[in-house]
Amino acid sequence: MLQVNELYPIFLKTEQLEFLIVGGGNVALEKLEFLLKSSPNAKITMIAPFYREATLDFVSKRPNVKLIHRTFNRFFLKGKHVVIATTDKPVVNKRVHYFCKKKRILVNVADTPDLCDFYMGAIVTKGNLKIGISTNGKSPTLAKRIRQFLEELLPEEVNDLLDTLQNYRNTLNGDFEFKVSEMNKVTKSILEK
Repeated sequence: MLQVNELYPIFLKTEQLEFLIVGGGNVALEKLEFLLKSSPNAKITMIAPFYREATLDFVSKRPNVKLIHRTFNRFFLKGKHVVIATTDKPVVNKRVHYFCKKKRILVNVADTPDLCDFYMGAIVTKGNLKIGISTNGKSPTLAKRIRQFLEELLPEEVNDLLDTLQNYRNTLNGDFEFKVSEMNKVTKSILEK
């Protein structure tokens, strides 16, 4: 039987959420960069007993990222909505996961799919167009290659098209069903060859 990716993609308003990254090493920096590339205004706290110099340099230009120089303790979860555990100590990552589950906080333990409520898939961004790509955790490298392909394929002018479509939609009178029908007619030809 064909396996199906049952993950449900959502796009979070990250500026309305509080993120916590546990760890200060290479993986923590990678997750931080990934999150801020897509959501530059996300509010992020990082906690680790030490940070790589590259992390300190990267964070120095970002007032929305707060560093705490301590080991993880569950009281750091207070007020957090999303947690990413990136330490090289499995026992610490499992503790983070355990306390997040108790508090019903979404958690991702890097490179440990069984301890993840979500995966951080590849993201294509062209202006207001954003496309999420998931391989269900099977091959992040393939997701990255597909992202690169789509970034090259999609024209920079796609944002102008989105503005035009929004302006047209705003001129439509009628109920939701009518607006959907009209927008379907207008956009149908965009992808026809």
